[in-house]
This record gives sequence, structure tokens and C-alpha cells, in this order.
Amino acid sequence: MIRNSNKSVFGAISVALMLSSSLAGAQTVNWPTYNADLAGSRYLPLDQINASNFSKLEVAWRFKTDALGSRPEFKLEGTPLAVDGIIYATAGTRRAVVALDGATGEIQWVHSEKEGARAAASPRALSGRGLSYWTDGKQKRIYYVTTGYRLVALDAATGQRIKDFGNDGIVDLKTDFDQELKGGLETGEVGLHSAPAISGNTIIIGAAFREGFTPRTHDNTKGYVRGYDVRTGKRMWIFHTIPKKGEFGYDTWLNNSADTTGNAGVWTQVSIDPDLNLAYLNVESPTSDFYGGHRPGPGLFGNSIVAVDLNTGQRKWHYQLIHHEIWDLDNSSAPLLMNVTVKGQPRKVVGVPSKQGFFYVFDRATGEPVFPIKETKVEKGNVPGEWYSPTQPIPTISYERTGVQEKDLIDFTPEMKQKALELVKNYKLGGAYTPPVVSTPQQLGTLGNWASGGTNWPGGSFDPETGIAYVYSCSACVSSTGLQKPPPGMTDIDWVVGVAGQPVTMIKGPGEDAGADSAPPPPRPAAAADAGGGGARGRLVVDGLPIIKPPYGRLSAIDVNTGTIKWQIAHGETPDYIRNSPALKGINVPRTGQATYQIGTLVTKSLVIAGENQITTTADHPRGAMLRAYDKNDGHEVGAVWMPATQSGSPMTYMVNGKQYIIVAVSGGTYSGEYIAYTLPNQR
Repeated sequence: MIRNSNKSVFGAISVALMLSSSLAGAQTVNWPTYNADLAGSRYLPLDQINASNFSKLEVAWRFKTDALGSRPEFKLEGTPLAVDGIIYATAGTRRAVVALDGATGEIQWVHSEKEGARAAASPRALSGRGLSYWTDGKQKRIYYVTTGYRLVALDAATGQRIKDFGNDGIVDLKTDFDQELKGGLETGEVGLHSAPAISGNTIIIGAAFREGFTPRTHDNTKGYVRGYDVRTGKRMWIFHTIPKKGEFGYDTWLNNSADTTGNAGVWTQVSIDPDLNLAYLNVESPTSDFYGGHRPGPGLFGNSIVAVDLNTGQRKWHYQLIHHEIWDLDNSSAPLLMNVTVKGQPRKVVGVPSKQGFFYVFDRATGEPVFPIKETKVEKGNVPGEWYSPTQPIPTISYERTGVQEKDLIDFTPEMKQKALELVKNYKLGGAYTPPVVSTPQQLGTLGNWASGGTNWPGGSFDPETGIAYVYSCSACVSSTGLQKPPPGMTDIDWVVGVAGQPVTMIKGPGEDAGADSAPPPPRPAAAADAGGGGARGRLVVDGLPIIKPPYGRLSAIDVNTGTIKWQIAHGETPDYIRNSPALKGINVPRTGQATYQIGTLVTKSLVIAGENQITTTADHPRGAMLRAYDKNDGHEVGAVWMPATQSGSPMTYMVNGKQYIIVAVSGGTYSGEYIAYTLPNQR
């Protein structure tokens, strides 16, 4: 099968640029978009690197990003592109764009914009997650969004700005936005981490905001999505993710609250079906993450997947995954556009992994659920002024724990289970959509696997030949969420995350106030107890161990033809503090996996590949993290290769000069950002 022959899934760019490994003698195989194709598959049918030799991989080249900004970056989340033997990537605190030789890593060119105060004030700073490539067969361009929220077009051969695009190669995304930005062009709150989505004549740009839980106002910037002409930079359309008066969905915001609510952006990747001429927008939550009393009602298009016309931005269909969201379960990753066979019938579907650990499947053309989604009665909370939806849509496919219940507590021994039960007496437990509560000494908060639980921004991947999706999820990214009144001057939102008896502080995201022209950010304060498997730092621990039982993180194979889980495994080495715990001496603990929110997967002809996000030291390898490969048919591990730091960006693969390479971004802790390219050793 020649993969790129399926235009309905992969689009014109992929068709023009990708060569199938089934073609004898293929020398170059490209990875031309952030997710390999417009469908979001993160798949290439290469098999030179396979189960028999994965563990033999060697470092082909490495690219350190320290000099691409005023200081090193420790949060490199990018996925590079590979086009005709050249690697294109964003890098460094100034979000520079680099072009590298795909075989050697040698720099071809570097482009950087120095944006001063505008970048320093960015809510989405650092290097971001990627960029985009476009060609009409003659022109070849690179597009990316700067930290200061500008869209830049570059000549792919030279790195120079395209003079006739926008204003000297730049479109200011803070203008022509159908709203007045508080703070103006310099400090108005809006930015973007993700790569532009391009198909045909259209570039689609979303919006993102502060990564902390509580904005300074519920009337924050609105996350409208826009389409631009790929050649000129002229705005073609805008989609109001929070409807304006008179528009469809406005009446789902009671008391005209759509006028005074912000966020609801599309901060993740956009997927596109060129044949249907539809773009799929995964819209996040409105303000604020855990309190919605200022926005009563279901609130379209918050937490919805919306299919819009690629040329006009007109809504074709939508489905709201959460009504009136108050759990920080914002839609977090690229929709997966798959061709599958359901009950003997071919179906073009869109699959949506989620922080909930639910996998939603819809008909791509109509939005009709392919597997049942049941509106289910849910519990009402006790926060004054909150509006609670009486029901929530629960899909058929669930691949992760969605709340915290007694059955989820540590149970290595009966004694440990009893200690856990004692610890949770002052917390509210429950399943999916158990609401946050007012924090009191008697009930500090609600325990849930949300915010960083389930599947976050790296999303999933899939094999287009089998209809199997592969999704990493955090099983123990558990925290307590209680609400308190904010101190004067913090925010105009009535209730914010806080713990009874403790000072309430504004939580900052790891990338906030971290622009290339600003001082390093202060340590992130904790506003709630940590109950997860990320370490023994939190208060909700039993004998120094997480209160939640393993697995702490897992990889799931979901058969989208049948709506069933094909296999699940714990992903990641057992953390050192678990493996070496005196409390577990004499107890056989299978691999637990690792609790993290940022593991992306790569699929090849025979493998699923994913790295670890925690450092470990074992008898099998020195201190570091492992890039692991699994047989995609049954999930058993077939190989691993050492990385000096944790995976922080999703891996990709390509072929140049007849050799297959895998690139992964690593960073974290005291290790600054680096792209590492692996390949097989030369024949000796």
C-alpha cells in the first residue's frame, strides 16, 4: 500500500512530499507537518529501524539550543519537520527557527525575531512546539508563530522573510481580531505554542493564554480562530469560539455571559480533511478552569470539537464534550482523522483523545457519534454561585481512570490500603465529573485525575492501515481541588483554587514570564496537594509512596474499528524512589510506568515509540531516561535506547540518503534543550 495515495486523509502537502517505504530504493522520506500529516497520525511506514535492531541505535547528531536566546531553555517541546533532507525546527527561548542538514545536523540557516517587551509579556513563551512547511511546487515556505504572537513566513531555502506576505513577511496576530486586547499590542494576553495548520490556500491560527489555573479576570481575551491566505497573509475568516450576540450558540451563555467571558481558544494542533474541506478545531475551556459562576449555562463552543469550512470558517457541525467545564479538562490534542471499518461498513471518522481518559469517535462529515455517547446524570457541587450541568456526555470508549475512588488507592499491602483510607477521609472521592468543593478543614478538596491526567497536548497517533490508535495517558496525575475566596487584587473571579487554612496564591504555568527577554521565572507555587505518582513530594503519600496504585502512566492501543481496547501497558521505568523504597522490600512490584502529562508517541510499520519523562538509574542503564519501542500488535517491549534527559517533545522519523532517523527533543531539570537524532550504526 502506498500510504500517501489517500488524499482524503493526508492532504495535498503529504501527497506531494511523502514517499512510502514500500517503494523499492526510496532514499528520502519526509515528515512535512507537525503530526506527519494533516490527519494527525504521527505515522510513517518505515521499517529500517525495527524490533531486531532498535536497541542498537546510535546518536547520529545532536543540536543544543542554548545559544538561541538570552539563556538556556529547559522546556523544549518541539517536533521538527523533515523535508528533502533538511530538518526545520523551533528552538531556544527566543523561538528561533533553524534549518539543519538531516544527515549531519549541520546548521543551514537560523532565523530569529527580537520582540522585546512583547515577548517578555507573552503568556506562551519559549520555543513552542513546532512550525509548518508549505509549497505549491515552486515556492517553498516555512511558517511559524513568534512568542509575541506574530505569524512569520520564511523562504525555506534561506530563512529570509517573504517580503510580499503580510507586512514584510509578518502578520500581527494581535490585530484584526474582532476584539480590543486589554493591555494593547505589547502586553495584551494571547499567544500560541502550536504550529500553524496549512491546507490549500489557508493557514489556520488558534490562540492560547496563561497556563495557570486562574486568569486575572473572567473577561479575558477570547480565543477566536482565524484563517489566513497562505500567499498574502490576508485574513480570510474568523470563527468566534465564544459566539457574539445573534450568532449560533450565544443563547447557551445565560445572562449574556458570552460578552464577559474569555479563553475558549484552540491552543492545540488543528487537523484537516482536504477532501471534505473541513478543519477540526478542538476548543478549550472558557474562563476559569475550576469556577464557572460568571458564565452560567452550557457555554458553546467551550470544550467542543467544531468542524469548520476550510475556506470560510463556517461551522458545519459541533459536539460539546463537556457542558460547563469546571475541572480543567480542556480539549488538549489534535483530532485523529481515521478511515476505519465499523460493523462491516467503511467510515471516515475523527477520534478525540482527552484528559478525561475518554476516546470520542464521530463521523467526520456529520459529527454523528460512531459509538454511543450517553448523557449521564452527574453530581452537583456546593460552591456558591456556581452553575452545574445536570448531565455530561459519557462515551463508550474509556482508557484511563477518570476520577479517584477507593478502588484506585494504594494496595501493595492491607496496611497501606488502610493508611490511604485514613488519609482520604478529609477529601471528596468520586468518578468522572465529581465536582470541586469549597475547601474546609473537614473536606479539603476533591481528588481527581484531571488537569494533567489522561492525555494532554502530545495527543495520540494511529496506524492508517489498521485503524488502531495509540495513546499515552497519565494514570496518577492526581491532585486535590478545593476552592477558596481569592485575596483582594488577585482576580475578579469569585472562587479560585486554594486549601483551607493556607494562603491562596496565583499558580503560574511553567512557561509563563519566561520569554527570551525576561528574567527566569520563579518556582511554581503549589496550591493543592499532590497525590500522584510523580514523586514523594506531596502530602498525600503512604510510607513515602503515591496514594494512588500503579500504573502511574500507560500506553493504550484502541481499535477504532470496534471501539475496544486492544492492549494496555505501563509505560516508563519504575521510578527510583518506588523501586528502592524500604516499604516495598520483599514485594514484587511490576513496572509501574511514570506519571507525566507530556509523552507523545510515534508509529512506524511495526513499532510504537515513546520516551520516558522521568530520570531513573537501574542495573540496565546509567542515570537517564529511555526511548522505548513496543510491538504495535501486542504492546510487548522490543527495544530501548538511552537518552541523557527526559523526552520533552514528541518523536518523529524520516529517511535521507537511504537511512532512517528518529529525532526526539529532550530537556528538563538541569538539562537544557537538545534535539537528538538516532540512527543505526553504519555497516562495519
